[in-house]
Amino acid sequence: MNQLTADKRAAQKQQTVLGVTLALAIIVAWLAAHIAAIFVVDWGSAGIIAAVAMIMFQSWLFTGLFIVAHDCMHGSFAPGKPWLNRLFGRATLLLYAAFSFDRLLPEHHKHHKFAGTADDPDFDENHPDEFWPWLWRFMTHYYGWREFAAMSVAMIVYFFAFEPLYWKVVMFYALPAIISALQLFYFGTYLPHRHEEGEFEDRHNSRTNDYPWLVSLFTCFHFGYHHEHHLSPGTPWYRLPSVRAARRRQEMNEATA
Repeated sequence: MNQLTADKRAAQKQQTVLGVTLALAIIVAWLAAHIAAIFVVDWGSAGIIAAVAMIMFQSWLFTGLFIVAHDCMHGSFAPGKPWLNRLFGRATLLLYAAFSFDRLLPEHHKHHKFAGTADDPDFDENHPDEFWPWLWRFMTHYYGWREFAAMSVAMIVYFFAFEPLYWKVVMFYALPAIISALQLFYFGTYLPHRHEEGEFEDRHNSRTNDYPWLVSLFTCFHFGYHHEHHLSPGTPWYRLPSVRAARRRQEMNEATA
């Protein structure tokens, strides 16, 4: 094995370990928040501010589940280990909204191949700058009877098994999931791909939400650095800020040259 191959394998191993560690942290945090919100916390004593904070925290963790699955679709979660990408991709999408990883995988790669065109499953060519019609098309394309049935069964089990807690299930399970879907669509699809004058700089038909690091993390796990993602789809979510910073340095150097 030559040094280049050894260095590549070491880098892939490091990326896999970090990806798995962060994914497990998100999954464990999501499960802990879910259990605490529904079964442990007395919200009558905790108050409205704590309840709102928990809803937003859970929404963010829901978003994290999807972003992990998204990295799995690109193989950047565990480079060179397709079985591990499938395992975590399927698990996180199941927790997120019972989505099928195997169905979303080819659709997402079509999005990258045909971004911002009529062949892009994530794009609404009839409403390229309108939020609500585009959201409706997006949701009805991906959220079907399979997902509706699975989520309905989960809700029914909660309602019948833990009847006194039904309002908690709605507030701390259903509501955060809905907010997360809006969050992912707005910051990860609509803002980066909506059509405007002045348009896009290349065939990826995408732009970057140029937020500071912390804002980028909390809005959409850096998925808003979207042009960078399209330029480097093999880069995992936590390294997109580095790619963005490198591009900005390059742009500044070119501007001053």
